[in-house]
Amino acid sequence: MSQTPTPTKAEPEKSESGMTHRQVMQSLTGLLMGMFVSILAGTVVSTSLPVIVSDLAGDQTSYTWVVTATLLATTISTPIWGKLADLANRKLLLQLSLLVFVVASAIAGFSQDTNMLITMRVFQGLGAGGLTALTQIVMADIISPRERGKYMGLFGAVMALGTVGGPLIGGFITDAINWRWNFFIALPFAAVAIILIQKTLHLPAQAKRKVSIDYAGIVLLSAGVSSLLIWVSLAGKDFEWASATTAWMVGGAVASLAAFVIVEFKASEPIIPLTMFKNRTFTLSVIASISVGVSMFGTSVFLAQYMQLARGANATQSGLMTIPMMAGLLIISTIAGAMISKHGKWKAIMVVGSVLQLAGLYLLGTIHYDTNFVLVSAYMFLLGAGLGMVMQNLVLIVQNAVTPAEIGVASSGIAFFRSLGGTIGVSVLGALMATKVADLMGSKSAELGAAIAALGEKGKDLAESLASGNIPAVHSLPESVRTIIESSYGDAVAHVFMVAAPLSILTILAVAFMPNLELGSQTRHQREEAEAAERNLAEVSEAAIAATPRLADEDTSARH
Repeated sequence: MSQTPTPTKAEPEKSESGMTHRQVMQSLTGLLMGMFVSILAGTVVSTSLPVIVSDLAGDQTSYTWVVTATLLATTISTPIWGKLADLANRKLLLQLSLLVFVVASAIAGFSQDTNMLITMRVFQGLGAGGLTALTQIVMADIISPRERGKYMGLFGAVMALGTVGGPLIGGFITDAINWRWNFFIALPFAAVAIILIQKTLHLPAQAKRKVSIDYAGIVLLSAGVSSLLIWVSLAGKDFEWASATTAWMVGGAVASLAAFVIVEFKASEPIIPLTMFKNRTFTLSVIASISVGVSMFGTSVFLAQYMQLARGANATQSGLMTIPMMAGLLIISTIAGAMISKHGKWKAIMVVGSVLQLAGLYLLGTIHYDTNFVLVSAYMFLLGAGLGMVMQNLVLIVQNAVTPAEIGVASSGIAFFRSLGGTIGVSVLGALMATKVADLMGSKSAELGAAIAALGEKGKDLAESLASGNIPAVHSLPESVRTIIESSYGDAVAHVFMVAAPLSILTILAVAFMPNLELGSQTRHQREEAEAAERNLAEVSEAAIAATPRLADEDTSARH
């Protein structure tokens, strides 16, 4: 009697990396959640900082340092984490950065004074720097460049959600519960991310080798970048731009960075290998990343100010009003990533994206306090779409262009320069905005004085508040005064966007001149194995060639 063969269950289709789509998505869930946690922590407190600093009896200097401390730690630590990823276990480093972040967030929520809060924000920044660098690096381990495009869209969407949604969530939590919960809200996400990474993320084993850490490079890079960013953050507020303090800080930064360059040329394991700048793709991506950083971080800061100070929205409303930009980044980055993976073509998409970035910034530079909000929304969507097509794909292109051994430091290098550009851009553009507001308010001083005088006794307190530099909630002001202030801030924000727009020309040129390299279909581990096989083959061939004359001589001797 014939036996009917038992039907076998079809094997799940595997990607070029050897992982099924389900395994890739499981691994990415932990990475995406970790990245969302780091971005959320940096943006969720932005709308509640005045309340936090006031509750902790802090001053303006404390307010500045609560923001600057995290930016500094994130920017400086990003390339260091990237270098460690090339030397040590990347999965362990990823979990460690999450753990540092979780513990610092929890302690920050219990802060009793601004010094404690600032210290914990530094540790938050250190953890965030690790998450920023390592998520991109780990992706290169499990997904080939060709496949990575569609997954990069998910990273762009998460960045948009965290950057634009953070202020909205923070404003709501502060109003509805308490500002301390801004630091606790990310904890469950971080805990789940650590567990998911442990259970689902399986990375290829790295070859054991002697590790040499560039301590001098770490110290000099930290000192140089810290001095520069602290100067940009405080100049024009705590001291004049042209002053002895500026000379000392800028001089110290230049000296430290010059020494850093010298050290990196001599170090056996440099933090940022300067030889990478010989790679045209990497160099042009660095230039583009600086411009993208200004656009990404600057717009999130100044659009929130536009909504609150030029259109009279409160913190929660301003978060809702910036949703069009988040939607543009989220939707278009996902579509662009899928198209890159399907067709393997990236250059046309990124050129179009950089042009949209320029158009979005220019159009936002034309808005006023009373511009039709449908138009403002369209401009925001356009800018978000441009950023979505460029930002994450810069990392993808660089990872595809460098050797497997350089993927970690190259990925973190792009993130470093994007963060550096955003930090410097926000500070400089913020100083320009403050000057523009003062000029516009000064030109309308007679009109403002008449409007306040018409209020009688009610206008005295308002006049004192405005004279001290404090702006009350705009939506609560009398109509006559409110219109003057809204128009001043509306025009000042537009001026900032118009100044930032030309930077996008750098993005267009950088992307246009990048070599149009074909996206590879191998993961980092597969590329390392292929290169090792090629080296072995070359060695065998050389040995065979070297042995050929000797064998010929022996054969000749034998015949004689």
